[in-house]
Amino acid sequence: MNIKTILLSGLLAIASSAVIPTIATAVPAQTQKIKLSSQNIIPPTVPREFRGAWIATVLNIDWPSRSGLTTQQQKTELLAILDRAVALKLNAVVFQIRPAADALYNSPYDPWSESITGQMGKPPTPFYDPLEFAVTEAHKRGLELHAWFNPYRAYHASSKSPISPKHISKTQPELVKQYGKYLWLDPGEKAVQDLTIKVIQDVINRYDIDGVHIDDYFYPYPEKDKQGKNIEFPDQTSWQKYVSSGGKLNRSDWRRENVNTLIQRIYQTVKSQKPWVKVGISPFGVWKPGNPPQISNNNNNGTAFNPYEQLYADSRKWLQQGWLDYLSPQLYWRIEQTAQSYPVLLNWWLTQNNQNRLIIPGLYTSRVANPSQQNWSPQEIIYQIRTTRGFAGTGGHIHFSIKPLMENKGGISNLLPQEVYTQPALTPAYPWLNNQPPGKPELTITKDQKSGHLQLNWQAKGQQKTQLWVLQTQTGNEWKTNILPLETTSYLLTNPQIQNVAISAVSRYGIQGEITVMGVKENLIKK
Repeated sequence: MNIKTILLSGLLAIASSAVIPTIATAVPAQTQKIKLSSQNIIPPTVPREFRGAWIATVLNIDWPSRSGLTTQQQKTELLAILDRAVALKLNAVVFQIRPAADALYNSPYDPWSESITGQMGKPPTPFYDPLEFAVTEAHKRGLELHAWFNPYRAYHASSKSPISPKHISKTQPELVKQYGKYLWLDPGEKAVQDLTIKVIQDVINRYDIDGVHIDDYFYPYPEKDKQGKNIEFPDQTSWQKYVSSGGKLNRSDWRRENVNTLIQRIYQTVKSQKPWVKVGISPFGVWKPGNPPQISNNNNNGTAFNPYEQLYADSRKWLQQGWLDYLSPQLYWRIEQTAQSYPVLLNWWLTQNNQNRLIIPGLYTSRVANPSQQNWSPQEIIYQIRTTRGFAGTGGHIHFSIKPLMENKGGISNLLPQEVYTQPALTPAYPWLNNQPPGKPELTITKDQKSGHLQLNWQAKGQQKTQLWVLQTQTGNEWKTNILPLETTSYLLTNPQIQNVAISAVSRYGIQGEITVMGVKENLIKK
């Protein structure tokens, strides 16, 4: 498939005309029930596409804009981010909550991140829990929130705050290694794995998150010495423990197996606690150089970076073993960049997906109108979204990061809703987790005698837990779609031309249930 064919296919994808009407508040109690009959009408299918953005908190990349903001300023900024996501018709955010063995939530294991107050270990004042706030506000807006963890990084080289006495480098220094300018947890120590599992398990149990997300930091990206040579990661102690216990793997394979074991344990832990919580991983966009053959992955100096051998990340194995629900390879290259072509790499990942998980590529939106980062045109991102839609089996995309969308770099936030986000979309379904649909909602319509408008009221039925509602209204030949949060169970019909209404529930596994359809007679609406 050539690039022109791919782009043409993307242009034809998701061609329905649904738009979002305004959500109405409940009408006062002075109402009269109206009996309406169901009609044999089938509303159009709602598009499915994961439309996400990463919210990076390390070094205050995206949020908060700087450390030391007041609680109210932090909340205001976060609400603005979530509101922008809704305005763009995104349906998910990936929120970084553990950047470097620290926490942007009230953790029993890690100290508070310096990104919040400027001082590691210092909680916000007045106190609030940013993760709890973010989850609540995201769900109010019908957005999924995936909690983003860094399992191994322990201290960032650009951090400014003194290390808290409660930080793992102080409480369990034997698990932490100095690597270049960074502190890094040793993936070869089982206690490090156990800590990561405890951290994730704690968050799953205490917060109503929709996903657990890991990015591309496994063993660290190579640091260089003064001579420009790669520094070996200092894991001699854990390596010798392995060898002394009778281990037979060579050192590279042992390192990869350490990461593999953690990934498998994370997936098993999440599913044993809350099976509807999705597990997503966002590795480097290339598994190994030469896969596919035309991918060289050369750096500017002509040497090839190999995440399989240098990060010890066997990302293809995680996909093929089904140790994740979605894979978001960071395809941070242009469509026409031959050595790392976006569509070529995307197609390769799709061919490796024998478990039919979701492939949701990461887009480098931060390069748009960024002179220091290749200064991409916003149309590059538009083309990449259309290209992604042109491949069967893709599940959507994630922008890195939310900042260019907040700043409208190069007009990108104007273009997205005009060109590729013209209508709302549900996130994809996860039928391998649970394929049981929610019940058919019970729908009633009441008429307010004072205003003359009709109000829809509905409630869930069945045992399957509902996450969202899909409300569709028909006027003439046009259907409009509105994806509503769980708490919204009523809707005011202010348009007297609406003929039919349809409501259905969507489960936490993304399965849409049976649709309830009712006809609306125009003579019941007092104009």
